[in-house]
Amino acid sequence: MGRVSSRLPTSTRPAATSTGLLARIGLHALAAVVAGFLAMGLTAGLGLWAAGAADLPGGFAAVLAAVVVMAAGGKVELSGDAGALAGTQAELTAMPLTVTLVGALVTGFCFLFPLRHHAVTGTRELLLRAASTVVLWLAALAGLSALARHDFPITLGGGEREGSSLEDLFGELLDAVNPTVGFRTDLGPTLFYGLLWILGVLLIALLVSRRTPLPPRLVRYQEPVRPAAHAMLLLVLAYVAVGLVIGLVVAATKGHAAETLAVVLLGLPNVAWLALGVGIGGSWEGRVEGPFGLPMPQVLDAVLRQGGGTGDTPDLSTIDLGSLAAQDGRAWWLLPVAAVLVLAVAFVAAVRSPARIRLWQHALHLGVAFALTMLVVAPVTLVEARFGLSILGIGDLDSLGGEVVLRPQIWKTAGFALLWGLFFGFLGGLLASRVHRRGEVDAVDAPPPPPPPPPGA
Repeated sequence: MGRVSSRLPTSTRPAATSTGLLARIGLHALAAVVAGFLAMGLTAGLGLWAAGAADLPGGFAAVLAAVVVMAAGGKVELSGDAGALAGTQAELTAMPLTVTLVGALVTGFCFLFPLRHHAVTGTRELLLRAASTVVLWLAALAGLSALARHDFPITLGGGEREGSSLEDLFGELLDAVNPTVGFRTDLGPTLFYGLLWILGVLLIALLVSRRTPLPPRLVRYQEPVRPAAHAMLLLVLAYVAVGLVIGLVVAATKGHAAETLAVVLLGLPNVAWLALGVGIGGSWEGRVEGPFGLPMPQVLDAVLRQGGGTGDTPDLSTIDLGSLAAQDGRAWWLLPVAAVLVLAVAFVAAVRSPARIRLWQHALHLGVAFALTMLVVAPVTLVEARFGLSILGIGDLDSLGGEVVLRPQIWKTAGFALLWGLFFGFLGGLLASRVHRRGEVDAVDAPPPPPPPPPGA
């Protein structure tokens, strides 16, 4: 009798292997998404707690969800209701960039962590990992968006008023209809911008990683891209670190510790990256009107309130080195700080590049990388907030409201970043030429040449 093999048919092995790989990829993607949202939620929760949002009447969880949604690129709409007696208008466009940065770092790290021991990454596997992470991220974002909705009552009265002015009458009428202001998530734009957000995070994680293997077809782009991309990551993180130190010192020495910590935990990169752009010659424009304002340094608030800028709208103030220094001479320090930090990361990029890379290539790589970085960083610092109330058609919507606008001049800032990157990339490469770098072999350390073969061999 013939011997019967106890082994499974060979056709089932690839299927089992493929199923196991898909299961691992799914678990890794789930871990990255959960870790990212947990990190964002913890950071946002601490920031809101420091800002006093824990005392909101039944709305802390909704506000927390809204902040995380906004940090992930989502769109939250404000709305008001004062019945037939008044018209209301409320708008908000902003990103709490501390929450955004923490979520991006944690998600990117968890996405790359399973690949750390791979010698090479297949294109199919990388696409599967990215697709799984994107799908789970959007599903979690949609679920969180459902929680990001709440209404708060508006209290206009309180205390004794003098006389019988129209404000007394309006206050009593509005109190009678219980005016409210609330927020909702616009799901369509939230999922669209959330998709761009997570795709950007995964792409940037691959670009800045020094050790994660790339698919064979992309290996040739590793040398010109990764050292400069990693240098830009170091630059933006260095500015956040400097801002963190300054914020902690201010919280410990100047009072208002809770408010300062709230800014650090919610919007530190908003200010730090603006300082980077202004330090290299870029500019923003905006205005602040009414009782509302931004949690920002006093010098910045003063420039935004003075008006008379040179932007597209006559009453916009221009924020640059000159306007800030006119309010506080210490603003000139932004220029040498930018020079030192950009030179430092240019040197690091050159040292980590192969020795065969020429000086003009260092300059070009860093210039393009810096310009692209500011094209990403500057737009996310945009802030537009407005709340207006018009009573019985008397006055406009700003009569009992205010407005905050802060817009980057993107192309000007990116143009200066290109020039700075070209100059300091060349200078950093020149300094790195004196350092032993990858791909170099010193004559002293080089092994002796092999002896010539004997005659007749």
